[in-house]
Amino acid sequence: MAARHSDSRKTIYAALAGNLLIAITKFLAAAVTGSASMLSEGVHSLVDTSNELLLLYGLRRAALPPDDTHPLGHGRELYFWSFIVAVMIFALGAGVSFYEGVTHLLRPEPVKHVLANYGVLALSFLFEGFSWVIALRRFRARKGKLGYFAAFRQSKDPTDFTVLFEDSAALVGIVIAFASIAAADSFNLPALDGVGSLAIGLVLAITAGFLARESKDLLIGEQASPVLARQIVAALDADAAIQRVNGLITAHLAPDQVMVALSAEFHDEATAPVIERSIERLEERLRADHPEITMLFVKPQSADTWRRRAGKPADARS
Repeated sequence: MAARHSDSRKTIYAALAGNLLIAITKFLAAAVTGSASMLSEGVHSLVDTSNELLLLYGLRRAALPPDDTHPLGHGRELYFWSFIVAVMIFALGAGVSFYEGVTHLLRPEPVKHVLANYGVLALSFLFEGFSWVIALRRFRARKGKLGYFAAFRQSKDPTDFTVLFEDSAALVGIVIAFASIAAADSFNLPALDGVGSLAIGLVLAITAGFLARESKDLLIGEQASPVLARQIVAALDADAAIQRVNGLITAHLAPDQVMVALSAEFHDEATAPVIERSIERLEERLRADHPEITMLFVKPQSADTWRRRAGKPADARS
């Protein structure tokens, strides 16, 4: 888990350094050239820089141990701050881009020092591409055999996909800015620069929508992988004191923190001390095999009682 957090921070630090340098360069170029697309790109990079700081803060807060106020720990703070990142991309990144685009459509001004814009965009693409490659390699390592979209939907770590999405949107935005500035200069139509800013805003809005949806699902509480659930059931079935597992609920409290609550029917002859020792064995085994399980709750319960209270059919088991 420590190694996973270290990898997350390395990816975020690389994006943070690149975005900060790019933001400064873009703002200087926008001030000199008066390009709306360049200004939108500068705001985009500044928002991305702030987002990396929020993700780092979320990682630090998520690592705090449980306390009296937060008995399940602070793991979901990472999901909360990831959701704030999506809101910032939409409100600041897309919002400013739309505003600048509309302003330059209503009052178009010629782009000055076009070659300077091209040079800044080329450097930005180089720096952003370096950060994107690092994020992509980490995402590939995490996704295994899953497709990219399936891995994105199933990922429980927002740092896996947030930086990759941000960098991807940034690269697309740079291409759009280059194309709009070139078109505005070639056709002597300054309004096309404003169109480019609107297009960048649309890219950011779409990116924010994807990130917000996934962060919302994680924040509400997503179940652990079906593979982990099957392994938990197998471990319980192998215990001599347990007759059957009635059902279980899993929920991610953080990327590396899973809560498990289950109902199990013990053999009729099992006494309270036998049940206690059985639960202790289960805790030791599961946490040894699956250190991500930080909370385990076992409810001794007959199958009939569980089915009745859960509203399950007679042969149900989940």
